[in-house]
Amino acid sequence: MTSEEPSVTSKEELNAELKTLLRRAYEGGIDVEGGFECRNGAEHPDWDVIVTEVEKNELSE
Repeated sequence: MTSEEPSVTSKEELNAELKTLLRRAYEGGIDVEGGFECRNGAEHPDWDVIVTEVEKNELSE
């Protein structure tokens, strides 16, 4: 993380960052549905992220 990147210290902040990233990718024409490997080198854990589209309901923002 660089000094320009915001730190994420709660699940709510993580959700907001993910929402922003997924919207930017979608608007950029990327099919964001599927699995993504996140390899992070020796200093951080690796993750497997799976994104699925869900049906909107009346309460969606």
